[in-house]
Amino acid sequence: MSGRPHTTDPVSGAGGRVWLAAVLVAVTLVAGCATEDTRQPRPWHDGRIFLATGNTTGVYYQLGGGYADIISRHLPGYEARAEPTGASGENITRLVDGDMEIAFSLADTAADASAGRGAFAGRPQPVRALARVYSNYTHVIVRADSQVTDLAAIRGMRVSTGSPKSGTDVIAGRMLTAAGLDPERDVRRARLSLPETVARMRAGTLDAMFFSGGLPTPGIADLLTSTADRFALLPVANLSESLSAAHGSVYTTAELPRDAYDTPSGTPTVTVANVILVSTDMPDQLAYDLTRLLFTYQADLAAAHPEARNFDRQSAATTDPIPLHPGAGRYYQGG
Repeated sequence: MSGRPHTTDPVSGAGGRVWLAAVLVAVTLVAGCATEDTRQPRPWHDGRIFLATGNTTGVYYQLGGGYADIISRHLPGYEARAEPTGASGENITRLVDGDMEIAFSLADTAADASAGRGAFAGRPQPVRALARVYSNYTHVIVRADSQVTDLAAIRGMRVSTGSPKSGTDVIAGRMLTAAGLDPERDVRRARLSLPETVARMRAGTLDAMFFSGGLPTPGIADLLTSTADRFALLPVANLSESLSAAHGSVYTTAELPRDAYDTPSGTPTVTVANVILVSTDMPDQLAYDLTRLLFTYQADLAAAHPEARNFDRQSAATTDPIPLHPGAGRYYQGG
């Protein structure tokens, strides 16, 4: 990715960043090593915290905006900003690269990153968790006139599996495999953001889509409530056993309730927990404070999105197999 995002405010605006960049270049030239590409230490001291979230019509982005506002208002010396991204996989990469200080991620993608497998094969990523928060529900949506009732029946169809490197894209590929399909050969796969996916579903240029998100996901609500007769949620909970056998216990099942999108009935589906990640080099006190804010101002966060009501301090520390940051651990232990 191409460095930290640009803003126009006085503290973290484009002008300030250009000035900072110029100073860094000048220092490098004076030191006589202008051609050497050395990474700068993560600037914990500069008071800026960037949060890697997800698509603009997803829950990560709404929660990230609420969390950033809480940090800016209640953590003296810090100013935070939520950034839209392609979600889990991209978030972890940008966190480790130093573009971001906090990242939302699905637990399965984070577990792969921590262990150095999957998309991160042979490259364990130095990430730690602040909290396990709420669960994502896998939304598999098909055109109602397709009369598809089983995931295996989407063979040959045009399918969006989410943004590239997102947690949705990972889950979609694994679910297609569990249904006996080759994700790259047996469907016409497109890796699209949620807004683009919804637009193409409406336009009739996609037959099916995946999205893993909290309830309700704004983009999904927009699609299902505005065109209720054209699309249907597909039950996929029957794939959970195959997913767990292949990828471990990160996947569970639950009913996507009918009142989430005012559908005729609930939809059994696959769920996976979300985690909030930071880098291993985050100072313990900062990790402690960021974790404390999640629960001290939980009601404020729930005003940004109702999934924050499902944050549970008792289970938040159960981030295994992703290691918990020591600062967060101190908070849960009451230190």
